Amino acid sequence: MSENKRSKIYLVGGSKGGVGKSMVTMAIVDMLAERREKILLVESDTSNPDVWKSHKDLHESMLIDLDKSDGWVELVNAANDKPDHVVVINTAARSNRGVANYEVTLQSTLQEMKRDLVTLWVINRQKDSLELLREFLETITEGDVHVIRNGYFGQSAEKFQLYESSKLKGMIEERGGKSLMFPDLGDRVTDDLYVRRLAICKAALELPLGNRAELNRWRTELRKPTALGGVIS
Repeated sequence: MSENKRSKIYLVGGSKGGVGKSMVTMAIVDMLAERREKILLVESDTSNPDVWKSHKDLHESMLIDLDKSDGWVELVNAANDKPDHVVVINTAARSNRGVANYEVTLQSTLQEMKRDLVTLWVINRQKDSLELLREFLETITEGDVHVIRNGYFGQSAEKFQLYESSKLKGMIEERGGKSLMFPDLGDRVTDDLYVRRLAICKAALELPLGNRAELNRWRTELRKPTALGGVIS
């Protein structure tokens, strides 16, 4: 790693369940692995660690409970011990409580670790998704925050009118954040990834031909500047 290069910590948030945090996390890991980055995956959904199960044999992976102060201490120590690894954190549905209480532990160490924090906040079209984002912005003071509209709930920005017309969008973009679209993936392929607990790179080799074609279409969409390609570097 270049002496002047700061390794990144990608934190995938959204707080509520079902918005697509796990799929966004898997997509980030896939993009970083394609670039041959060393990856440390941190799964904080300790009760249902699907992302950890699908990646633990491919990348350095840890289960850490971020509802507790000790979990944030463990996270910082792990990130500090592996300065050449990009850290990707999949947060649990209840993560706002832990972030509000203890996330300062991470924020206060970023300069010493020479790391940049990048948060990708996944939203659906519901009001409570935005309320949780507002709460999060009151807590986070370090790093970039980007909003990821999950295309499963609508393939255009117009489908996310609550967010598009909100003051939150202006706040995000004034802070240098981006509002991006996460492309939808066919249900059959998504089901295969979860049921068989496959990392995307393995699915691209093992799924039936039609499923692989859909997966590769989706991977191409992910890499566009209007999707994750706009913030994963």
